[in-house]
Amino acid sequence: MISERVLSIFKELNAIPRPSHHEERVADFLCEFAQRLNLSYERDPANCVVIRKPGTEGHENAEPIVLLNHMDMVCVGMDDPLTAPIDAYVEDGWMKARGTSLGADNGIGLSMALAVLESNDIVHGPLEAIFTTNEEDGMSGAAQLMPTFIKGRKVINLDSEDYDTITTGAAGACLQFHEIPATRVPAPASGMEWFRVRVEGGLGGHSGVDINKGRCSAVEIIKRLFYFIGKVCDMRISTLKIGEANASIPSTAELVFCMPKGAKTNFVIQQETVTKNWLKYTYGGTDPDVCCTIEKCEPEATVISGHAIVALIECLNGVPQGVIRMSDTMKETVETSNNIGVIEARENCIFVSTHTRSFIDDVLERLANHIADVFKGHGANSRRVMTAPAWQEDQNSNFLQLTSNVFKDVLGWYPRMVAMHFVLEAGYFVKKYPGIQIACIGPRIVEPHSTSERVELSTVDDIWRVLIELLSRLA
Repeated sequence: MISERVLSIFKELNAIPRPSHHEERVADFLCEFAQRLNLSYERDPANCVVIRKPGTEGHENAEPIVLLNHMDMVCVGMDDPLTAPIDAYVEDGWMKARGTSLGADNGIGLSMALAVLESNDIVHGPLEAIFTTNEEDGMSGAAQLMPTFIKGRKVINLDSEDYDTITTGAAGACLQFHEIPATRVPAPASGMEWFRVRVEGGLGGHSGVDINKGRCSAVEIIKRLFYFIGKVCDMRISTLKIGEANASIPSTAELVFCMPKGAKTNFVIQQETVTKNWLKYTYGGTDPDVCCTIEKCEPEATVISGHAIVALIECLNGVPQGVIRMSDTMKETVETSNNIGVIEARENCIFVSTHTRSFIDDVLERLANHIADVFKGHGANSRRVMTAPAWQEDQNSNFLQLTSNVFKDVLGWYPRMVAMHFVLEAGYFVKKYPGIQIACIGPRIVEPHSTSERVELSTVDDIWRVLIELLSRLA
């Protein structure tokens, strides 16, 4: 049976809003959890928390073990992530959420760590349960950790979506923010017709693990409309908002524009049908529910200067989107990719985020520089928000072999050992804490960072049993 306490803690956690950059209330919850159990804890200026628990009787002097999780989540489908509740439910053995992302990434792993801290029946050595902030949007929490924050050098990272796998490596990443200067001018007072474009229903998904699934990026839809409508009429854009999070494939978009009244109005309206047919033909197998609507709307007060829109289009045409190269050495694994995550027209600029990943640090650096140069070449300001190193473990180490053997003894099969095209905080930990070893395990989580996110409950039970046995053997 699934540890009921793990799921009840997860329910408590999902009552606390926790988007990236806003983890204060979750950090409060963790500190209060430690206080209730009379465990020592520490909270750093970035709201990262470590809770320490002595080893069980007879194992007090064993090597300390670190349980690593992050406390933030990607909030997709939420009108206001700081107040929106997560309505979770169980269906056919899976836990899902109604209309929003579930937060199983990394809430289930976090709940497991807290359940271990709370239990008096699990054999373990000294524990350091660390919970980092802003993992999903820059990993600034891990990047800013003090070298003294943890002492353990064996880490069980419970932030994984691949149940049958020990993740032993992860791609490096570079998150960049670009700002194209833009001025707003009063919208024409008369002689214009206004339209609102909405893109909805795309699956979106994780811009690392889902990048090779051929899914529709809302950026591509808006680019297409820019091209076809902009070719036949004088488009003046007022509202532009694409994407939900820097680490997600954009699934939604809103575009408000005006054009001179006249014969081309019918052409604009017809683009809804044309685009729907194109979406069905191109993405019917990957995003069956993605749709685009175009309707007339009320005028808005200002529009964006035309030169900024031209610069944006040129930048989007010059920046790669999606898979760039598959690995020659890791079967069916993406080596290098880039995702345009968010585009938003703001007061004085058009904001664009790009998330570049690669297993090869030199390739990552060159591609990130190229993307920045494209934007700078069209007058934009570009800055790096995060650069995370790639990470690879020795799959023959005693620690990883022990972890693999526990899977075999508990579940009856050996897990795969693979490197994944998502970014983990492990790269920072390896650099910051010399000699550290990391095994990344977790239950089966499907479609993280999307409204289709779900976790298979039987695998939560299995990973929980693996975790308990692994802690016992490490003690």
